Amino acid sequence: MPTPDDRHLYRAASQTAYFSADTESYLARTPLRDIEKARPLRVLSEADFAHWQTYGFVVVKEAIPAEAARRLLDFAWEFEGLDPARPETWYEEREYRDDLDRELHIYGFVEAYHHQLIWDSRQAQRVYDAFVDVWDCEELWVTLDRLNLNPPNVKNRDRALIAPTDTGFDIELHWDVDTTLGVLPQRVQGIIALNDTVPDHGGFQCDPELFRRFEEWRLAQPADRDPIRPAVDRTEFPVVRPELQAGDLLIWNGLLAHGVARNTSGSGVRSVQYLSMMPALEEAAELRRSRIDSWRELSTPTWNRTLVGDARRHESLRYGTATLTGLGEKLLGLRSWNEGPACTESA
Repeated sequence: MPTPDDRHLYRAASQTAYFSADTESYLARTPLRDIEKARPLRVLSEADFAHWQTYGFVVVKEAIPAEAARRLLDFAWEFEGLDPARPETWYEEREYRDDLDRELHIYGFVEAYHHQLIWDSRQAQRVYDAFVDVWDCEELWVTLDRLNLNPPNVKNRDRALIAPTDTGFDIELHWDVDTTLGVLPQRVQGIIALNDTVPDHGGFQCDPELFRRFEEWRLAQPADRDPIRPAVDRTEFPVVRPELQAGDLLIWNGLLAHGVARNTSGSGVRSVQYLSMMPALEEAAELRRSRIDSWRELSTPTWNRTLVGDARRHESLRYGTATLTGLGEKLLGLRSWNEGPACTESA
């Protein structure tokens, strides 16, 4: 829990005591894996919630309609200027601003953050209710994140073009928080599948057994172990690939070691929308203002250094400001959660 010296931390607007400086990771009295629900479950079943707390992830079926997911997939192709029927267009040479820009292209990131279709997913009632379930908190902000469109990892999208490292971030398996800290931060992430998962198309993978036995495993590790890359025996701690259909939402705990498997197919493509929600930090005036400005002006969000905007034709030059529902306004921070109800009945 925060001390009086933690003056850079903001308390969330919720009744539950969540504190954060950046809306990415939070300090809480009780870890998410151990909370006892104070609110009734809206979307998750009791079995779903038990799986979330035990293994660190949960799949919400049909969080958005499959047709809405397919429209988002069509948008991703259009935004990138790629023809889904012509694989030769997926690997056209392009200039990169820096090494990060090149790596993001290899990984398939689509630098669009504010199209109406993206916001439609963010303000979908079933999506919101699922995050209320895992946080046990109604006053949430949605992350301003992007899409992914990952064709086969060959040619100029070959991951071998990225110099490997022995420590630190590894796209195939990593944690989202420093797991060597005495008080572990709480973080939640999510994706909505824009098409069905296929084994050789790559995509989300994770180590749920390591999450389940994390404390036991941690006690046996050296003091100087890598804080974000697990060194585990995958026979004892197997990596799995959850199955998703278009429109399914997968939510995972930041303490779940996870990553993205390579696309080894001949012509298949994996595509998702990155979407998560966190307790709202309404008293963080500058942060709140930057979120609102990003939505209104279609400027690139600033909460994560890997959000770089599209270098060829920025989204602010392509379409207008998305229309928000009452729930969407609160999830952005445009309206306070203290102004009264902003959402309809739970799904």
